[in-house]
Amino acid sequence: MIGTDTLDRVIGADVYDADGDKIGTASEVFLDDQSGNPEWVTVKTGMFGTKETFVPIREADLTGDGLRVPVSKSAVKDAPKIDQDGHLSPDEEAQLYRHYGMHGTSDTTRTETARTDTTTTDTTTTGVAAGTTDTDVNRHGTKGHDTSGPTTDDAMTLSEERVNVGTQQVEAGRARLRKYVVTENVTKTVPVSHEEVRVQREPITDANVGNAMDGPAISEEEHEVTLHAERPVVEKEAVPVERVRLDTETVTEQQQVTEQVRKEQVDTDGITDTRR
Repeated sequence: MIGTDTLDRVIGADVYDADGDKIGTASEVFLDDQSGNPEWVTVKTGMFGTKETFVPIREADLTGDGLRVPVSKSAVKDAPKIDQDGHLSPDEEAQLYRHYGMHGTSDTTRTETARTDTTTTDTTTTGVAAGTTDTDVNRHGTKGHDTSGPTTDDAMTLSEERVNVGTQQVEAGRARLRKYVVTENVTKTVPVSHEEVRVQREPITDANVGNAMDGPAISEEEHEVTLHAERPVVEKEAVPVERVRLDTETVTEQQQVTEQVRKEQVDTDGITDTRR
């Protein structure tokens, strides 16, 4: 069901028939003057989109691909040629209803409400005489009427965008610990000892004469002693000396955020005294 709240999605959308065949592109939407509901859409067809044809939109649906209308592509191709002058007369509408095999909701005319070039045409509503002033109450129960679409109430709502700023946690970088091996020279002093030989001489006495006379009187003889010495011995062992880990801390700083926001303002036309 197409409503006035979805007209911005209709204009410029691709139009498909009931079988899913593409017909063309939606150009203008025509509303019922009394109910304000969308009744017809003009569809640009042809190789260059120069031909516009009226297609019923009352039972159409908006899909992810575009606008699907309940008629065939051939029916649109053979539809009566009607000029888009902002209105459909009762005779023109009846001719379209007969072509598409539909029944009209009323004998009112249809008013163009939107175009692809964003121009609009004033609607002609039943029950409001020409030349009335802004103080007149129209058939909707409001003073004045909406010239850009169906009249809702007697006030215009102004809206504006506001910026809501928050934070989102994202990954900002990574830190790593890496262990590797280096080689260095270590010098230490260690005391070492060795044996040296020296000759001791002692005179012959009554105490050692017996040992001195043990053996031949004259002979050749050798005497040997073993010398000992210490040498440095190096051993290495791996021992734990320290533990290292990564930790994080949160630091808060101030950052400025700039964003464009839109807001609606109102201009007055033909008002000489504006009370604030």
